[in-house]
Amino acid sequence: MGLLAAHLNDAGIVVVDEQQILYREPGFALLEDEQLVTGAAAYAAASLNPRRIQNHYWSQLHTESLPDRRFRHLSAADLVSQQLEDVWRKVSKHGDRLALAIPPYMNNENLGLLLGILMELDIPVVAMVDAAVAATRRHYEHAVPAHIDLNLHSSSVTRLAQQQEVLVERSVVIEECGVLEVYGAWLKVIAEAFVQQSRFDPLHTAETEQALQDKMPEWMAAASSASSVAMDVEYRGISHHAELESLELVAAAAPVYQAIVSNLRAMFRAEETPAIQLSYRAARMPGLADTLKARVGGEVFLLEPGATARGLVKRCREDNKAGGVTLTRHLPWDQAAVQVESFAGAAADGQPTHLLFGHTAYSLAEALVLGTQAGDGERSLNLQQDMPGVSRRHCVIAAENGQLILTDHSRYGTFLNGHRIDGSAVLQTGDLIRVGTPGYELRLIMAEQ
Repeated sequence: MGLLAAHLNDAGIVVVDEQQILYREPGFALLEDEQLVTGAAAYAAASLNPRRIQNHYWSQLHTESLPDRRFRHLSAADLVSQQLEDVWRKVSKHGDRLALAIPPYMNNENLGLLLGILMELDIPVVAMVDAAVAATRRHYEHAVPAHIDLNLHSSSVTRLAQQQEVLVERSVVIEECGVLEVYGAWLKVIAEAFVQQSRFDPLHTAETEQALQDKMPEWMAAASSASSVAMDVEYRGISHHAELESLELVAAAAPVYQAIVSNLRAMFRAEETPAIQLSYRAARMPGLADTLKARVGGEVFLLEPGATARGLVKRCREDNKAGGVTLTRHLPWDQAAVQVESFAGAAADGQPTHLLFGHTAYSLAEALVLGTQAGDGERSLNLQQDMPGVSRRHCVIAAENGQLILTDHSRYGTFLNGHRIDGSAVLQTGDLIRVGTPGYELRLIMAEQ
């Protein structure tokens, strides 16, 4: 009899006990000859039999029939049930209990359905804990922690509070910014490199496309530690070779990285020092840690494989003694605190010098108030009063401690790159500020002096 912990991230479901990782496979299902196969075996056939593959069922957990005609006799709940049954058969012993680390993309309705499935499978669940909380095992002194993870189809960004223990303050799920989006972008870049360098198109056949998918983790690890990646693919007994600069992979993933950066920057106030915690999956994305360090600032901390599930199994509170399990969004730390040095801000490619509104650039050498009616003596950009959601003194842009700070004073909110800021935020060249509904848009630019 023992306690197991599972992190239900569809990019890699992980189950651990006190000593080791027992299971690590993705949320893929393959229907072949009326037989349902899940996990790594299904992923291994993803490019070979794409029409018989499902991989949205964890993030879209429901009981309605799946739209694909081959799966219409099944629901997402059926696929989740099959994978959970497969997992439990592989890892459990008589009397084992299970604690779950829950990703932010699962809502209360999903959790209720999940618990029902587990009950039907006779899997004893003793706790459910937010995944970012489970992964955070130490106090980050003089900083505000945030946890980042990548799912199959989305990314998760969670700001955490530290009040005697770690707890969720705010979570954002960024859709269409997951592992599969990154892999899809990389496949195109890699295939182009093979075509140019060896006149071989690895996307021409399903077998070689699957070979690229299978080798992606290996090449990704190489790109994270070297300036270039040597790649080989064999087809019909002939080995084809190509080499790719690691920066080309980083550039291909830029849309996903930028979406994470934009959401994360809006979560931190100007005076706060970020402590950015990356799951093992996020940490392995080439260039992501460096991008966050450069664009968000603070310190970046890389977690080990299975960190979320291991953090849960070490600190699990069994909360089903009263007959039910509810989602826990806080846990005590169990590791020594870490000191985070205060920082002067993210590295920027030049400080913004002007605010561009329409065809006019306004200097930011002095503080600038945006709104419909600034106070006496204040330098202001007067926005028309017929736009809903614009306050008289809506927001202020001013230099503080070598940074350019945007401070919100409105009832309606000020948006930075599409995301509402939490009181204040540090500005960078290229940023887009929006005030009002549908809103005025103002761009931060750098002009030569």
